[in-house]
Amino acid sequence: MPDALQRRRENRVINGGLVANALLAALKTTVGIIGHSNALLADGVNATSDVAYYVVVKVCLILAQRPPDREHPYGHRQLESIAAVAVGAFVVTTGIALFWGAVNDTYDLVKGLSPPVPVASAALWVALVTIVAKVILTIWSRRVARDTGNAAILALARDHRNDIVSGAGAALGILGSVCGLDWADPLVGAGVALVVLTTGVQILRESAAELMDAVPGDALETEVRAALAGVAGVRVVEEVLAHRFGPYFVVHVTIGIDGALSVRAGDDIASEVERALQSANALIRRVTVHYHPAHAT
Repeated sequence: MPDALQRRRENRVINGGLVANALLAALKTTVGIIGHSNALLADGVNATSDVAYYVVVKVCLILAQRPPDREHPYGHRQLESIAAVAVGAFVVTTGIALFWGAVNDTYDLVKGLSPPVPVASAALWVALVTIVAKVILTIWSRRVARDTGNAAILALARDHRNDIVSGAGAALGILGSVCGLDWADPLVGAGVALVVLTTGVQILRESAAELMDAVPGDALETEVRAALAGVAGVRVVEEVLAHRFGPYFVVHVTIGIDGALSVRAGDDIASEVERALQSANALIRRVTVHYHPAHAT
């Protein structure tokens, strides 16, 4: 995918999510307060934090588009992983805060420390609107993340999916409160908070692994070996090493060739190896090739 088209798609999904979250945050927070729904109010706080880290992601992606320079020869795409860390941190913090508040509210109701307040039915409709909006945003964001390999967009897609669960939980809690189960609204809110917290931890683990240059996995090595199987002059692929840089890969391969070949012939084979890998996978942006006689030990 051309970089310009990729940038436009990423910006559209970020801007769309930012506008949607801002509108939903205002709606859920307002109706949650007026309608006396702890679950909807907690979901509104979650949406407000979504707006905050959407801004963080947008800034990081703008900076990530800067071209390579002397200090950053591979470019600045690693900022996308940094943005994903920011998303994960926000999600974890929000999950902890929501869980703590929901548990306290449930305890107060069960012990009779606070009087039950009826929840307005309008809160239920707002929760249902949230679910529909987040299903659309999840599908859209996941498609863009899959096509571009952007870790930050994938993190946002997961958070949208999170919001579907939290919206459904809020709807169930509100419905229970409307039916006379006063403790249902805050109790369901606590369960939703645990789901939010789990997703945040998952985002942090994956984005941190990318920043620590974790090996992409067996799938990439299999793809590299398959691409080199048809390259003339490559007798054996001895080692494949790779690390991520944003959505891209930097690959280092060691190959064995005929020891009787000239240095120029070996260089031609290495150049063909580089072309073959970059043609096989558009996310492979740089290839380093080491070659030596195939019979060497």
